[in-house]
Amino acid sequence: MIWKRFLLALEMIKFEHSIFALPFALTGAALAFRQQGFPAQGVLSKALWIVVAMVAARSAAMAFNRIVDTAIDGRNPRTKARHLPAGLLSRGFAWGFVVLTAAAFFFAAAQLNRLCLRLAPVALAIVFFYSFTKRFTSFSHLVLGLSLGIAPAAAWIAVTGALDPRILWLTGAVMFWTAGFDVIYSCQDYDFDCAESLFSVPRALGIAGALRVAQAMHALMILCLGALAYSLHVGPLALAGIAAVLALLIYEHSLVKPNDLSRVNAAFFTMNGWVSMLFFFFWAADILLFRPGA
Repeated sequence: MIWKRFLLALEMIKFEHSIFALPFALTGAALAFRQQGFPAQGVLSKALWIVVAMVAARSAAMAFNRIVDTAIDGRNPRTKARHLPAGLLSRGFAWGFVVLTAAAFFFAAAQLNRLCLRLAPVALAIVFFYSFTKRFTSFSHLVLGLSLGIAPAAAWIAVTGALDPRILWLTGAVMFWTAGFDVIYSCQDYDFDCAESLFSVPRALGIAGALRVAQAMHALMILCLGALAYSLHVGPLALAGIAAVLALLIYEHSLVKPNDLSRVNAAFFTMNGWVSMLFFFFWAADILLFRPGA
């Protein structure tokens, strides 16, 4: 019974969507290893604990979000079948899941280094804070973006024990990427947000205006990636990766129109999974093949 509820909890938080931000976190780690000259030991263990920390933090944040939004989800026709409003899981079990995954996050942070452990409460506060933002600000999409965007910077700290400002370009890229696709996704709830007085870019600007904002955010993502490439002196494969991301984002935006949101899920889930995976593939290959001084 416990195992079945645990599997339901993973389903509730859409565990498989960890793939969205994880490749960017691993890119941050790979860039940090590159900066350190690829140490002979500790790479695999560091990478493992980074993955554990990233997945645990996201899982805790998603479960917390589902708890905080239970009543709202129950009133929204699109989300009323989610596990908590539908009664598939109890709030008590969901809280237990939050505690368990948060503890796993702190444990993983402790295995990385002291600075990671000290910053762990700050990271968790940021990802938890997002759940309240749509009640008072249309910038909630950017807060969600920051929640994912801190992952590559955190991975850099996990590897080096310090923060290099240059990795913040990747934080910015992930923040604008996430905020952009969240704006697209939230267009589905335009009528509900208006009726419930919830804050979002679609409610503030209308669906057409929101889609233009999403395009601008994704343009900012590409600019941030360009600045990252320039500041870290990466090779041609990394630049090809940026071009691939740009092409995918152009296609993603072609899937949604102000009067036709029928392909939002394809734009949100499929295309963004490809964006993160292809970016990591190109940048990891570049890091391995075009090492500084090689």
